[in-house]
Amino acid sequence: MDPMILSELSGNVASIGYGIAAIGPGIGIGIIVGKTAEATARQPELRSQLQTTMFIGIAFTEILTLLAIVTGLIFGGTA
Repeated sequence: MDPMILSELSGNVASIGYGIAAIGPGIGIGIIVGKTAEATARQPELRSQLQTTMFIGIAFTEILTLLAIVTGLIFGGTA
């Protein structure tokens, strides 16, 4: 088979994989924000502490997502 076709095919499959991989963190961030809103409604005096914890959780989730995408780009290019 032509190497150019294989290269294009693996690039398209990688793009779909990155899109699917973004679904998990999106769901995770939605859960984090929802639970923080619920906790704030129950304990309004803890709002600032809850928001700080929420932003740290969101940051970790985004870092893992970016790490997965970068790793895929680095190792996907060698195939």
